[in-house]
Amino acid sequence: APDVLVNNAGITQDNLLLRMKKEQWQSVIDTNLTGVVYLTQACIRPMLRKKFGRVINVSSVVGQTGNPGQSNYAAAKAGMIAFGKSLALELAGSNRDITVNTVAPGWVQTPMTDALTDTQKEASVSQVPMKRMAEPSEIAHAVVFLASDDASYITGATIPVNGGLVMV
Repeated sequence: APDVLVNNAGITQDNLLLRMKKEQWQSVIDTNLTGVVYLTQACIRPMLRKKFGRVINVSSVVGQTGNPGQSNYAAAKAGMIAFGKSLALELAGSNRDITVNTVAPGWVQTPMTDALTDTQKEASVSQVPMKRMAEPSEIAHAVVFLASDDASYITGATIPVNGGLVMV
């Protein structure tokens, strides 16, 4: 039985909503949100039996702010945040040590951002107060913290790991 579930799948299929094909919308929602729901549903049953578990969703700053051309991605990532808050309320209490939290990364150096042009990368990083993208390990550190006993009284939270891009 799992002690920790990290929901970290994500794809993009960017397009303006007026031009977005149904398949672009559906594949992003299915991967980034529906998959999270089904996997979490399967994992929380054994967590409830053990009265222990950590669910950590990796969303995105875009789920907090929106982004032109990414209405599908923004909706899915915002849905992850609201899903996490709702599930945290469902699972809290009753002599259980089960928490549900979300990490909302900003720009991260990954294959997804490697696909951006240099001009796009520069424009993106210029908006970040720390003037750089995150390393994947910096996101992982937040996830590890939320999975640890040190975070046992944190639930329903969205932790921004975005270099100051969005301060909530």
